[in-house]
Amino acid sequence: MVLVVVFVVLAIAQPVFASAQNLQNLLTSISVLWIVAMGMTLVLITAGADLSVAPIGALAGILLAKLLQAGIPAWLAIIISLVGGAALGGLVNGTLIGRFNVSFFVVTLGTLTAFTGIVNLWSNTESIPVNEPVILNLAVTRFLGLSGPVWIMIIIFVVTLFIQQRTFFGRDVYAVGGSISAARLSGIRVPRTIILVYAFSGLCAAIAGIVAISRIGVASPQVDANLPLQAIAAVLLGGTALSGGTGGVVGTAFGVLFIGVLSNGLSIAGVPSFWQQIVTGVILVVAVLADRIGLRRRTKSTTETSGTQPPESITAPEELAAKTSH
Repeated sequence: MVLVVVFVVLAIAQPVFASAQNLQNLLTSISVLWIVAMGMTLVLITAGADLSVAPIGALAGILLAKLLQAGIPAWLAIIISLVGGAALGGLVNGTLIGRFNVSFFVVTLGTLTAFTGIVNLWSNTESIPVNEPVILNLAVTRFLGLSGPVWIMIIIFVVTLFIQQRTFFGRDVYAVGGSISAARLSGIRVPRTIILVYAFSGLCAAIAGIVAISRIGVASPQVDANLPLQAIAAVLLGGTALSGGTGGVVGTAFGVLFIGVLSNGLSIAGVPSFWQQIVTGVILVVAVLADRIGLRRRTKSTTETSGTQPPESITAPEELAAKTSH
């Protein structure tokens, strides 16, 4: 409902906003955020977060450009880059969080810094031109009026939705986010689930990195520090709780659209980019506050219904610490 209201207001204030060309540009412009947010959704459902998605995407892009320069066929270079992104997310982030029980915040903040340094070191802080037609045509080729990046958005959404709703792995993701101890007791391999979740997040980041290359024609070492925060904001706006165990990619899609529509409308209105950053920050804070208020209401409702103390998994700091460490 809020998305519809914002859309209508912007369309009335700026008629060009609702034009077919601008709507196509809007969908293409949110493609990177959309793809990253799909992977971030599963991570947040496990009560985690991945702050390293931006440098993982940049690393995948630099790797792709280097492989193409070495004469590797485009299809093979793309596959290697995607596997590399998944490996950084799963084998590094996922293993440290899932196997060694290190806090997701500490791990992904550390890899954010480390991966950013590797990007700058490997690229000498210079953009690498990518002249491969297969990749460049992705952004300009249209099918049924939609660009390549938009079709990739749709595919990633459908795949993630299928994983979430139709697979045992999706069930395990919700179970881990709901209660790690209960998930273990039910026979779920918690470390494996967490590793796969972060691997999927890394894969989505790598796909987003390649999509970005198709749009600008270069593999850039510049890391968008706002990308993970925007992705988290979109996921929270979509109804996924920071505490884990609830939410999904359908809500995330609406969250991304809300941020994209607002950003596009402000750009058309001539609002400076730094004001757009302020708006995104406010949205993130509001989303977190709404999540906390919702958690308190659910806790209060559960307490009043049962006539007992709230479940230990919600009230005990030790249990909360255990959940957020994963």
